[in-house]
Amino acid sequence: MSTLVPDVAAKELTAGRTQLEFDDNLLLPSLYGERNQHLDRIERQLGVSVTTRGNRLAISGPASAMETAHLALLQLYERLKRGQDVDLPAVEAAIRLAEAEIGDRSLSFWHEKAAFRTRKRRIAARSPGQAAYIKALRENELVFGLGPAGTGKTYLAVAAAVDLLMGGCVERIVLSRPAVEAGERLGFLPGDLRDKVDPYLRPIFEALNDMLPADQLARRLGTGEIEVAPIAFMRGRTLSHAFVILDEAQNTTPVQMKMFLTRLGEGSRMVVTGDPTQVDLPAGARSGLAEALETLSGVEGIATVRLTHRDVVRHELVARIVRAYEARERAAQT
Repeated sequence: MSTLVPDVAAKELTAGRTQLEFDDNLLLPSLYGERNQHLDRIERQLGVSVTTRGNRLAISGPASAMETAHLALLQLYERLKRGQDVDLPAVEAAIRLAEAEIGDRSLSFWHEKAAFRTRKRRIAARSPGQAAYIKALRENELVFGLGPAGTGKTYLAVAAAVDLLMGGCVERIVLSRPAVEAGERLGFLPGDLRDKVDPYLRPIFEALNDMLPADQLARRLGTGEIEVAPIAFMRGRTLSHAFVILDEAQNTTPVQMKMFLTRLGEGSRMVVTGDPTQVDLPAGARSGLAEALETLSGVEGIATVRLTHRDVVRHELVARIVRAYEARERAAQT
């Protein structure tokens, strides 16, 4: 484990400099990145200077920025020791989480419960908002995950589902999504039911491919352990011992949403994800997601997590795009 010598740390921190010492030199190329690109990203984002010599790394700059860089590098090194890769998105995530933890000492984003385990990988929070979302997914039977594109709301819901399925806590995963923006006109699409809804559930299947080997995914789809169930075919069912995900919920009608939420059965979990700002229903139509959030506010056992541009984990340009649109919407409301 990387170590920071206490008496040296206190002395050097006062002087605007702190040092880390690592015990496994073989991990350092992955920690530093090709041509030190990981260290360069830390320097640019935090305004610190990072120098290396052997298995030692020195950080200089403002005290709070040094502390953030120190914690981020420490956690990235521990990630490598667990056998996980470190890339630029992981570096950016470590910076975000370190900044939040230093800003609020009561927070801790690095423990095992802040991640899900799947057959292929360990999936951890990459922002404080995602950490709150993971906590809600672990502790509540019904969770509303809201936020713009790229915040991981659907991906983390699928990770939670796979984690519980692999652990035997649920018997199946049920995936649902409004198949057509303004209605369930599945009959106009070619093929059988699976062919009709596959294009709409593609983001969920891509997440499943990230988490399960191809043969396991195909087998579980074949046996019904992982089931595709469009909203149009959910009426009258009770979903027991299942993890149920409704994606793009902002495009449901109030009737569809009420019907879907009341499918929850014994031993089941349900996650409803959506972006309230991206409603594709006809003009004047009420979103079932908006109505559910108002109706169920304060109901025990239900958690609502709102992710923002700060939780976008795609290309950094996506976060800037989301911020620009949010600013435009705020200006239009004033």
